Amino acid sequence: MDKNVKAARMATLERVAGALTANRMEARVVENREELLEILRGMLGKGDSIASGGSMTLEETGVNALLSGGDYDFYFRGRTDEKGEPVDVLRAAFSCDWYFSSSNAITEDGLLYNVDGNANRVAALCFGPKKVVIIAGYNKVVRNLHAAAERVRAIAAPANCIRLGKKTPCASTGHCMDCKSPDHICCDRVIQGFQRDPERIKVFLLPEDFGY
Repeated sequence: MDKNVKAARMATLERVAGALTANRMEARVVENREELLEILRGMLGKGDSIASGGSMTLEETGVNALLSGGDYDFYFRGRTDEKGEPVDVLRAAFSCDWYFSSSNAITEDGLLYNVDGNANRVAALCFGPKKVVIIAGYNKVVRNLHAAAERVRAIAAPANCIRLGKKTPCASTGHCMDCKSPDHICCDRVIQGFQRDPERIKVFLLPEDFGY
């Protein structure tokens, strides 16, 4: 990345981090993936129980690889118990020490905007896991809630429908068509602002683009 573009992005992210902090979320700007992973290694305890929402950001930043590396009790999709039976990882997430996710959009005034199909992710972001960690690239930052909603309609929803093999109009058109398809993934919209617990949500912002 050009150093001047990165400097401008870092300045924007610092401003967004300040807005998130004002809403009682611990927000921090990090230089790159390597710094992020080093911070996470120091923050997590060996054996901590961790769940996550489906996220290309977690995959692209190497966070998924870190969580599944064996040092943590990671409730990954497809996990089975000692008898080989599937573990209900979506419900188990609510009693975990940590929940990792990205955000569909983060507004410049410090709001997290997320849209779900099953609502397991937005539910866990709001209540249940002791701590929530949000990892987001510069591409997730938007001016306001209107821009956040449009970002989901134009970018996140179509890309995720294609990734998940959903038969929705947006998977063909590349933009939300306000469908009522059985595969519809934009069922629940959650906005998180000022938090009662100032230590629960931790947000890490990176100057590169990650995920959808």
